Amino acid sequence: MSHAKVMMRLCGLVGPLWGVMALAVTAGMAGHLAAIGVPVAGMLAVLAASGADGLPAYGGLLVVLASCAVARGVLHYVEQMANHYIAFKLLARIRHRVFAALRRLAPAKLAGRCRGDLVSVITGDIELLEVFYAHTISPIAIAAGVGGVVLALQAAIHPVFCAMTLAAFLAVGAAMPLVANAASGKGGLEFRGRLGALDAYLLDSLRGLTEAMQYGVARLRGEEFFRRSGELADSERRLKARSGVNQAVMSVVVWVFDLVFAVVGLHLLYFQQVSLASMLCALVLLMSSFGPVLALASLGTGLQQTFAAGERVLAILDEEPVVEPVDAGRAPGGSEVDVRDVSFGYGGTSVLRGVSVAARPGSILGIAGKSGSGKSTLLALIMRFWDVDAGRIEVGGVDVREASTHALRQAESLVEQGTHLFNESLADNIRIGRLDATDEEVEAAARAARIHDVIVGLPEGYDTRAGELGDVLSAGERQRIGLARALLRDAPVLLLDEPTSNLDSLNEAAVMRVLADERESRTVVLVSHRASTLDVADAVVTLEGGRVSSGAERRAPRALS
Repeated sequence: MSHAKVMMRLCGLVGPLWGVMALAVTAGMAGHLAAIGVPVAGMLAVLAASGADGLPAYGGLLVVLASCAVARGVLHYVEQMANHYIAFKLLARIRHRVFAALRRLAPAKLAGRCRGDLVSVITGDIELLEVFYAHTISPIAIAAGVGGVVLALQAAIHPVFCAMTLAAFLAVGAAMPLVANAASGKGGLEFRGRLGALDAYLLDSLRGLTEAMQYGVARLRGEEFFRRSGELADSERRLKARSGVNQAVMSVVVWVFDLVFAVVGLHLLYFQQVSLASMLCALVLLMSSFGPVLALASLGTGLQQTFAAGERVLAILDEEPVVEPVDAGRAPGGSEVDVRDVSFGYGGTSVLRGVSVAARPGSILGIAGKSGSGKSTLLALIMRFWDVDAGRIEVGGVDVREASTHALRQAESLVEQGTHLFNESLADNIRIGRLDATDEEVEAAARAARIHDVIVGLPEGYDTRAGELGDVLSAGERQRIGLARALLRDAPVLLLDEPTSNLDSLNEAAVMRVLADERESRTVVLVSHRASTLDVADAVVTLEGGRVSSGAERRAPRALS
């Protein structure tokens, strides 16, 4: 995406805040003109005090000078306040939109996506956009407005002064930023990419620190982290070096224009084309008016990272989800699940081929098979995390592709093999299943999932925080928290993906007893490679190589003692 397109897209996000932006630009223009008025009024006051003819009274010029000085401070404050109000409001708005985009893309588009890089976008990249909204948009408008006023004043003094001032403004405020931007190339995008990759590597290393220490590779990962940090530092050093060169060249160019302007002014004064007061006024006017255009010139390399950050943020906002949500679809009319001749694959690799299974209300359907046979994929398709390539899946008599996404999520609960716990209280982690649940309902769900005794045995009971990545509990205990969430949700369709993979035989039997007790009020689809787990099922279907190897094995579930 070109920098111009990124800038236009970012400007489009300003939306309802353009009124505040207009205030910032107006205050900025007036403030810079007041700043220019201070040295000009001071110079004229000195000439008036020395007896020069045709000038306002000395006292009046001092009043103008003092008024400009005070106005400059007040107006600069208003400009900065308005700019930063816009910036921080927009950053909050963009974070909201990015998070909404991630919700829309999940889980299909986020599968395998580097979490550390996403964190870098949501935090660092969005934060960097503050430079654009607070220090880029209004400075461009301010430079154009102030430049127009200065050019008009110079034209009133002498056309040559106007032409030279225009050349200076174009060279410093337009040509230099373009040259600096071109010289930086893709340096900003490279730096933001390296920073995201480093964040991802650090997050991965912290999560796997125990394993790294156990197998003696912690030092190697540390050395790799420092190597990547060095590459990031080199990338930033190159950006800073270019910025330093640009600043030096910019200062030289400004002083060259000042010197040439003074020589030309003396030449015009010598040939009596301008008065001494006019020549000095024009020179001071030029020297004091470089502020707005210098602000533009300094954006050349600084905007590299900003545009790179903006491009990464916009890429997330523009990304299309694999599955489009349905807002106005029908709600499932029951809990039966029908999978009819379904085929599906990831990236051209076939996973399921002509699979047909059915689960009826009040029953438990077991799905067996080796790893990679498509068991978990089938549950994801029932949840409509992906759309089938061929065939049809119905829940409650409604094709999941036509059902309201919200209603479908309300009708289904999925318990996966790995349960994520947020670093909140265990009660709140269970309450995710139904946010308006009472403490008594949370406890009842925990009892049903056979996790209540574990929780009350902790120092703070249900108020115990789960810790980073839920490390307060074991894998099996986290699984039972996930089951408690699903039971609290009380959805008519319960999908279980290896719910006992981390449980011992005693807890497995307890959880299976819960499913047997709960079967009358819902439809259960149970995926497991354990025969003991599938004993509770009314029917078992085996998947092999993405196909149903045989018809459902109809039998009465084994009685659980």
